[in-house]
Amino acid sequence: MSKRVLVVDDEQSIVTLLEYNLKQAGFIVLTAYDGEQGLHKALEERPDFIILDLMLPKLDGIEVCKQLRQQKVMTPILMLTAKDDEFDKVLGLELGADDYMTKPFSPREVVARVKAILRRTVIHEQEEKQNHSDDSLVVGQLKIFPDRYEAYFAQQRLELTPKEFELLAYLAKYKGRVLTRDQLLSAVWNYDFAGDTRIVDVHISHLRDKIEHDTRKPVYIKTIRGLGYKLEEPKADE
Repeated sequence: MSKRVLVVDDEQSIVTLLEYNLKQAGFIVLTAYDGEQGLHKALEERPDFIILDLMLPKLDGIEVCKQLRQQKVMTPILMLTAKDDEFDKVLGLELGADDYMTKPFSPREVVARVKAILRRTVIHEQEEKQNHSDDSLVVGQLKIFPDRYEAYFAQQRLELTPKEFELLAYLAKYKGRVLTRDQLLSAVWNYDFAGDTRIVDVHISHLRDKIEHDTRKPVYIKTIRGLGYKLEEPKADE
């Protein structure tokens, strides 16, 4: 069954270009030209993927992303930004976007990025189906069920985006091991980000907000200066 992609952008030429290339790649394409229409379609149609421009009339992309995540819609989101929207890129990621691309871009590159993000989800699900359905990863008060795409902290279910979940599960799978940002980019995003590791840092920050009592003194996800991150059991005195 073909995946459905919602494209939200106020520039007709960009929507037409992306729609053509996505359809050529086998996707079903839904379109919207402002933030309110995009939010409505995302909630009503529940697409498999959303390509979301930041600068939109009526409701900007940041607010659309924020409202979707607040309503527990965890559909993967690829944000489109202008080159000088550095602050908005980071803010978008912090609000739950899975990735971003800067304009101008190659439509083929956008399609490749969409496929890469969706492929990670499919591969992850297929791999876990081969394991026992009751398998879980436990680290302190954190319990992760990879086959169900569910994670709990202190018995409360965590609301995670697909990329947040995959990052957390990967860290848990290699509990106690230091993982570099490049390793995490390759394993979780399955895409060459040309050394742009900020996307990892933002997602780590987002995870800490959800599982650490004090994000300034994390006891689960530790930063190993100059190397990367590791997930570990909290010590008794922490």
